[in-house]
Amino acid sequence: MPLRLPVRLALPALFAAALLASCSAAPPPVIAPPPPPPAPAPTVSLSPKLVGMASAYRHYMVRTTGIAADFADGQGVARSLQTGAAYEPAQMVRGAMAYAAVVALQDKSFVDGVRTYAKDRTQRQQVAYEILKDPAYALGLPGAASAAGLVSAAIGGDGQRLYDQGKAVKQAAYDIQRQPWSKVDVADRDDRLAGAKTLSSAAMLGDVAETTRLQQAAQGAGGLDLTPAAAAAPYTPTVVRGLAIAALAALGEAGDANVETVLGLMNEPNVGRCMNMSKLNLYQCLAVARPNYEDVFCLGQHAMMDTGRCMIKAAGLTEPVEAHFVPDAKSIARGYPAPKPPAKKKANRKS
Repeated sequence: MPLRLPVRLALPALFAAALLASCSAAPPPVIAPPPPPPAPAPTVSLSPKLVGMASAYRHYMVRTTGIAADFADGQGVARSLQTGAAYEPAQMVRGAMAYAAVVALQDKSFVDGVRTYAKDRTQRQQVAYEILKDPAYALGLPGAASAAGLVSAAIGGDGQRLYDQGKAVKQAAYDIQRQPWSKVDVADRDDRLAGAKTLSSAAMLGDVAETTRLQQAAQGAGGLDLTPAAAAAPYTPTVVRGLAIAALAALGEAGDANVETVLGLMNEPNVGRCMNMSKLNLYQCLAVARPNYEDVFCLGQHAMMDTGRCMIKAAGLTEPVEAHFVPDAKSIARGYPAPKPPAKKKANRKS
C-alpha cells in the first residue's frame, strides 16, 4: 500500500515543489517596444509674406498692361501715368522671384522630385543648406528643367505683354496730336513729377483675390493656367532663384519660420539696375514734357516698354528690337521727346 501524507502536510509540499520548479526555469525574454514611427515630412509651404510679394508684382503687371491707348483727356493720361509709375524697383524684382516660385510649384514633376528629399530630416536639412549656400544647386534637382521653362515663359510673357501695350501707348502719343486737348500743357507739371517719384518709392500692395489664388496655387490647391514651355540653360538669376525658393517650399523650408532666410536669396542686381534706369528715364522724360501727348510718350516708352524689356531680360528671352531713345543733353535742351523725322521731299522731275 503506498504511503500517503496527511492533507495538512501534502499542500505545503506541493507548494514547495512548484516554487522550486519556478526558480529553476529560465526567465521570459524581454521584448523591446517598437521604435516610434518617423516624423511625417513637412507639407509644401510658402510664407504668406512671399505670396504677398508675388501678388503685388502680378497686380502691377495686370493693371499696367490693361492701360488702353484710347486717351480722351488729360485726366485720363494722368491716371494712367500714376498706374504705370506705381512700382518700387527692388520690390518689383523680389516680387517677380516670388511669383517665379509659385509658378515653379505648378510643375508636378519638380515638386514630386524635391519631395523625395523631404522625408528624411537629415537629408532635407542638407538639401536646404546647399540651396541656401548656392541657389543654382536647385538646377540639379529632379524636374528642374521643365520648371525653369515654365518660369521663363510666365515671367517673359508678362514682360512681353507689358512691352507690346507700351508700344501701342507710345504710338498714341503721335496719334492724339490731332486732338486739341493733347497739345495743352499738363496741369501741375512739378507735382505730377513729384507724385511719380513718391509712387516709385512706396510699398506695392497686392490684390486680395490674387493673393488668395496664388496662396492656393502654392499649396497645390489651384492652378494658374500656365502653358509648359522648354527653356535651355543657362538660366537667368531670376529663374534660378525662383526655382530655389520653390524647392525650399517643397521641402517645407520656406514657411514663416524661415522667411527671413529665404529673403536673403532674393537679390538680382542686373534686373534691379534695369528697373532703376527705367525709372530715371521716366523722371527725365516727365521733367521736360509739357503737353499731354508728351506725357503719353513718357508713359508708353519708359513706364511700360522699358519695364517690360527688363522683365523679358529677367526671363532670359530675346529682347525686342526697337529704336530706344534715351534723352541726352541736346534732346533735353530742345524739348523731349525727340521730334519725328521730317518726311522726305520728292525730287522734282524734269519735264
